[in-house]
Amino acid sequence: MAERQDPARAVGRRAAVNGATREERLRRRLTTEFAPLELTIEDESRLHAGHAGAAGGQSHFRVRIVAEAFRGIPPVARHRLVYAALADLLKSDIHALAIDARPPPGG
Repeated sequence: MAERQDPARAVGRRAAVNGATREERLRRRLTTEFAPLELTIEDESRLHAGHAGAAGGQSHFRVRIVAEAFRGIPPVARHRLVYAALADLLKSDIHALAIDARPPPGG
């Protein structure tokens, strides 16, 4: 008899590349590109269950990133910088991304 596979574990494997989940790859990329003072990544895929872009899980993320790299840059341009840093992941791994990118207070 074939072994029954836990669907949650299967999702985790599909989302992992070289042992890293999509969230881990997202975190690594943003950390490398922007050296953030604060970085919060929330997987919101569960809120989008049932539509094609959510198949497989770990595809909808909300990011809050605070980095000196954003100082003096308008909000839309900050978003463009984040999208550019994640371009390859957006083509293959990330279906939706909500971004709050800002410089640290003061300065």
